[in-house]
Amino acid sequence: MQKADEASDTIAAVATPPGQGGIGIIRLSGPSARKIGEQMVGRSLDARVATLSPFFDASKRQLDHGIALYFPQPNSFTGEDVFELQGHGGPVVLDLLLAAVCQLGARIARPGEFSERAYLNDKLDLVQAEAIADLISASSEQAARSALASLSGEFSATINMFLTELTRLRVYIEAAIDFPEEDVDFLAESEVVNELSALRTSLMDVRKRATQGRVLRDGISVVLAGKPNAGKSSLLNALAGEERAIVTHVAGTTRDIVREHVVIDGLPLHLLDTAGIRETEDIVERIGVERAQAASVKADALLWIYDAVESPATDVQPEDLLPPFLLQHVLSHPDLPLFMVANKSDLLSAHPVHNVSQQTVRSRQGVQYHQLAVSAISGEGLSELKSRLKVVAGLQNTGEQLILARRRHLEALERCQQHVDAAMLALESGQLAGELAAEDLRYAQAALSEITGEFSSDDLLGEIFSSFCIGK
Repeated sequence: MQKADEASDTIAAVATPPGQGGIGIIRLSGPSARKIGEQMVGRSLDARVATLSPFFDASKRQLDHGIALYFPQPNSFTGEDVFELQGHGGPVVLDLLLAAVCQLGARIARPGEFSERAYLNDKLDLVQAEAIADLISASSEQAARSALASLSGEFSATINMFLTELTRLRVYIEAAIDFPEEDVDFLAESEVVNELSALRTSLMDVRKRATQGRVLRDGISVVLAGKPNAGKSSLLNALAGEERAIVTHVAGTTRDIVREHVVIDGLPLHLLDTAGIRETEDIVERIGVERAQAASVKADALLWIYDAVESPATDVQPEDLLPPFLLQHVLSHPDLPLFMVANKSDLLSAHPVHNVSQQTVRSRQGVQYHQLAVSAISGEGLSELKSRLKVVAGLQNTGEQLILARRRHLEALERCQQHVDAAMLALESGQLAGELAAEDLRYAQAALSEITGEFSSDDLLGEIFSSFCIGK
């Protein structure tokens, strides 16, 4: 969070990605942005007019040649005077330009400080500020569209609509408490209860879209575990669409966790290919097995890969194949999506057994799991596996615009709904109904106000903006 003595600083940063490129931008914001920028170009500039000019340092030595732009406050991204030097995108040139503007009085911006100033100057709210970071880091078209919707103010407008409705109902309740002689008898008619019920339904819908949106933003971690040579690395490569893990016929080839990020129909998956789990005297392989065990119990979804040729029966269950530590883990975490994946199904035609079925079943000890047959080589069953992963992740094609939510958004929405529930319960109970309901609605408002930043601590703001890239 910005300190008071930093508010008068003029900040500067490279606003384009690192590395070589056709264009590189130095962005300045603050009270001295125009003065420093015009010293760099050696002339006065008109507002919002692109001007081709050489760029100079304090000793009038030319550093580059490009476009200069000046945006006066308050009509700029940050709400302050903003000056941009759009030069060539070489890292050496950009370093020279950044050093030159700092020599003239600017300081290097902290990560996210430009967006933080835009928030502090009421150019955008917290949801829109976070949407900038989400749009930059979007890993799919759907995620980018959802981030753009939030940046355009759709999520904020929904939250503000809830706040307006909560304020109206709270005022109505407090009026009945403060002016009983006016006969504002809403309790008998249950008007407020009915309206709160409708508000609660809308809140639940937003929470559902936000929950799916968080999956769209963050994805899920999927661990591929199993015995050595079950085809885990081959399956990782098949899901990734490229050779990311080494595949040989030698059992125990994978010694460490291989991580791969893929996007399947808009769903980000963090795939972890682990070492084959077995007893071994090889110290390096043993470390890999320990890491595989640790990753397996932290997964959002677990794929236990086994050789369909070695275990071709259709009634294979987790109790038959999972090591004791993992069986105990899935028994104690019934919500963990578990997939028993029979790999190498393309080889089953040579055996007198029928293929493993594609179904969701419950084991002898009550473990619910998905049973699938796949072939990492032929691609058989991969579409079904991808489809199942989307379902267990909670990402469904409903046609609705998802909200690219963060954990803090979901927690605030949950608290708001809890307070709305408490207010409805208080009104229905009758005793001190108005006082209790009004207080709960005040807490519900406070929870929602945290989302857009109307009510936020300095620590929260610092955490949010520190995760941004420098130059935004």
